[in-house]
Amino acid sequence: MFIAGGATVAMTDEARTTLRRNEIGFVYQFHHLLPEFTALENVMLPQMIAGLSRARAKERAWQLLHYLGLSGRADHRPPELSGGEQQRVAIARAVANGPGILLADEPTGNLDPKTADHVFEVLYGLIRATGLAALIVTHNMELAARMDRRVTLHEGRVLELG
Repeated sequence: MFIAGGATVAMTDEARTTLRRNEIGFVYQFHHLLPEFTALENVMLPQMIAGLSRARAKERAWQLLHYLGLSGRADHRPPELSGGEQQRVAIARAVANGPGILLADEPTGNLDPKTADHVFEVLYGLIRATGLAALIVTHNMELAARMDRRVTLHEGRVLELG
């Protein structure tokens, strides 16, 4: 697999770690936010790990949380947020470093249908606004139907869906 012009198989562990940190954002079915940090701090953390100053990371985190409709919840810790709010914070964290690729594994799988629809619309809007490449894995065929391209795995083969 080639990502950002590099063959991942030929990379050292350190180079693959750097690639994941800088070029790939991850959103999981469960938000995996750090409970001891606020929403703002959870979004700041990957940026600071990547070398951004605290002030610049905070500014970018505020922008992302505002865009995702969470500016009023930025100082809340994950247990104080609803499931949809937690997942939107996870989305903000995943894109905070400006990756080229977003990998999302059932990003709305733990949410009720109405909240799932809202979170998906926010995610889809962010993808469209930034030109981010996204690979979203889901069993939700209604959600899949809204994608630009749909494929399925059947008996080990990738098949295009109509």
